[in-house]
Amino acid sequence: MKFVDEAFIDIAAGDGGNGCVSFRHEKYKEFGGPDGGDGGRGGHIFAVADPNLNTLVDFRFSRRHEARRGQHGMGSDMFGAAGDDITLKMPVGTIISDAETGEVLFELLTPGETIIIAKGGDGGFGNLRYKSAINRAPRQKTPGWPGERKSLKLELKVLADVGLLGMPNAGKSTLISAVSNARPRIADYPFTTLHPNLGVVRVGPEQSFVVADLPGLIEGASEGAGLGHQFLRHLQRTRLLLHVVDLAPFDDTDPVAQAKAIVGELKKYDAALYEKPRWLVLNKLDMIPPEERAAKVKDFVKRLRFKGPVFEISALTREGCEPLVKAVYQHVKAQQVAEQPPTEIDPRFA
Repeated sequence: MKFVDEAFIDIAAGDGGNGCVSFRHEKYKEFGGPDGGDGGRGGHIFAVADPNLNTLVDFRFSRRHEARRGQHGMGSDMFGAAGDDITLKMPVGTIISDAETGEVLFELLTPGETIIIAKGGDGGFGNLRYKSAINRAPRQKTPGWPGERKSLKLELKVLADVGLLGMPNAGKSTLISAVSNARPRIADYPFTTLHPNLGVVRVGPEQSFVVADLPGLIEGASEGAGLGHQFLRHLQRTRLLLHVVDLAPFDDTDPVAQAKAIVGELKKYDAALYEKPRWLVLNKLDMIPPEERAAKVKDFVKRLRFKGPVFEISALTREGCEPLVKAVYQHVKAQQVAEQPPTEIDPRFA
């Protein structure tokens, strides 16, 4: 299925039904009184976060969504039925914003979370509502209220704990397939990853984290070059970035220059993304003779002037992957604990 992380839709909740003017007619009761019922409520439009979805592609082909209007009120004290509601299933991580103003209206961050994105109009009042001691034969009624109508922009930001970034063909897809249950397309040429891939990395019983593999970045990505710029938004919700570097490129490109270019693109795209914790993962050590590895790693880190954690791995042979996975899990777990709100203690037991 084609990965789509942005879509525009028009929604219209149902209008309320009109109230009714009616009078009771029974044998031997000349003045039976008013019995016009209220109109029914128009149908609401709900959005629900479905964990089984990972794309907004369905909304590319179905842009208009309308709920039914409420039924009109009727005589004999009969109120109109409410219009049927509509539920739109969206991936977890979807941001719903106003298409015209850009204002963020809702965010679906929890699986199963349900919100009303457009309210149906209330039903109008029938003349039964206006009956009183001094107004025994009211002829007033009100029309139903209109339902909400909106033009919305849907934007998907995947919910992952860890994001992989790097140049095309740096080995990100091989790494995610080695440590998780994801099976992305892997080939010996650049740009094999055309959309984000999510994988669950299981460290132990009830110990896991989610990692996202994004299309490779190239210099100028923040201005629109290549494919990766379309998916940089998916890194904004991660807790940790793993910068994967090909330490043994086939051509004469300088890995240090490539790594600096990636960091520069992050800074241009989003300062907050640039400030996220970022670890260096030096990949493809199996392509370097064992006696030359230490010197090459030391030279790379020195020239890059990187001061964070550095991991040396071979995603192909899985050498060094286990220490990396354990360290990442500990970091993610610590951040999750730090983000939890403090538990309020009842002063009676303090």
